[in-house]
Amino acid sequence: MKKLLFAVLAVMVMATPMVNAQKINKESVRAKLAKADATLEDAKKNVKASTWINHAKTYYDAATIATKDLYAGMTMDDVQMVLGEPVGSRMGVQLGQMTCNEFQFPWVTVYTAASNNLVTTWITTDFVVENKDLCAVALSSLNKAFELEPKQQEKISEELNKLKNYYSQCGNVCLDAAQYVDAAYFYTMTDKVISSPAFMGEKTGLFSYYAGYLYTVDGQTNPKSYELGALALNKALAEGFCDEEGNVYYYLYVCYANQKDSPVYMANLERAKQLLMEGLAKYPNNADIVQGLINLYTAEEGDNNPADLIELVDKALERDAQNAGLWFGRGRIFFALENYDEAIASFKKVIEITPEDAMTWFYIGYFYTLKGDAANEAFYEREYTSYEEQDKDMKAITETYKEALPYLEKSYELNPEHFSTVETLKALTFRLREEPGIMEKYNKYNEIYKQMAQ
Repeated sequence: MKKLLFAVLAVMVMATPMVNAQKINKESVRAKLAKADATLEDAKKNVKASTWINHAKTYYDAATIATKDLYAGMTMDDVQMVLGEPVGSRMGVQLGQMTCNEFQFPWVTVYTAASNNLVTTWITTDFVVENKDLCAVALSSLNKAFELEPKQQEKISEELNKLKNYYSQCGNVCLDAAQYVDAAYFYTMTDKVISSPAFMGEKTGLFSYYAGYLYTVDGQTNPKSYELGALALNKALAEGFCDEEGNVYYYLYVCYANQKDSPVYMANLERAKQLLMEGLAKYPNNADIVQGLINLYTAEEGDNNPADLIELVDKALERDAQNAGLWFGRGRIFFALENYDEAIASFKKVIEITPEDAMTWFYIGYFYTLKGDAANEAFYEREYTSYEEQDKDMKAITETYKEALPYLEKSYELNPEHFSTVETLKALTFRLREEPGIMEKYNKYNEIYKQMAQ
């Protein structure tokens, strides 16, 4: 008898994956949704909170029917207990930054870490109703229930908490799957749930911040996301949330500054400046905020005076003297002010920190040529009373131009494909062609210029 009992148990264990294999009848689930919708048409029932709560539950169950039993860290044995045998698989799939094993099921594709084969994320591939967020319907119904009977708040909040967990989990899943726009949407919906008047849990702008950050990142390839990013990040601030480093202010600047086709673009830039100033006051060590201000003050748009920023940047450099970005920004400010000596001094600090940056070497050489051009222009406007004085100034101008040469040549050495470097070297060596050894350089760069121009 004992042997028979163990044999029966063994058969049951072996059969479990097949017994528990996921079977979803779309038509049956849709019929339940239709029935729930019909109750809302009943004049006697649709004035009761319970009707709307049950309606929400039906939609929530339909939305989660394929993934309700999945969680990160599951073993594949447990997954098969829930979903049955996979219909296909691929090993060593690259998913975002992760190397995963992929297992395909009728309704969902599951990804496990290649190192331990534990579930890391999944992507839903089939839906009861296509192109419709069923949980958004559930959220609307729960809000209606609270409107009808506020005394039911505790019960309604329990259902809202399920929606919060669903949306935040979907956001995390999409984030792990490198589906950043979808993740941003789900985090936005998470925020809508916890912003519901009936929700009794913690209300935080964290999820709006997540959504705003992801929209900001997506804006680099899809500019329309910048508008969504600004909305989400502003909501995070309005809800009293700010990340530890104050990056929300910088991301808002990025969203506003890149909505170039907006009819209120200039107003957006002014709003961005105010936000960056506010962020700098709260987070003075955030170099990105300072850089954002530099970008605004040195842009062609608006009437900002770059000189106003110098004190801000110098204070930031006192705290972080090895920040190449700040030195670069400082150089940009002085370039905008046509103070070439300070611009050159700032960019020389950049190459001390990042000596292999070809463009910084180019800019130093370029600034020297601009300094020479400015001195040359002043030379021809001045009335000289002696040849000696005139000769002295002309030699000084020539020396300024000569100072540009080693920086431009270093830039060419680091990046020989940069056309502007070759073009500038050609023009500079032509100007200095009467100086010893320069004509040979002119011939060299002129030939390279011709080849590149073709």
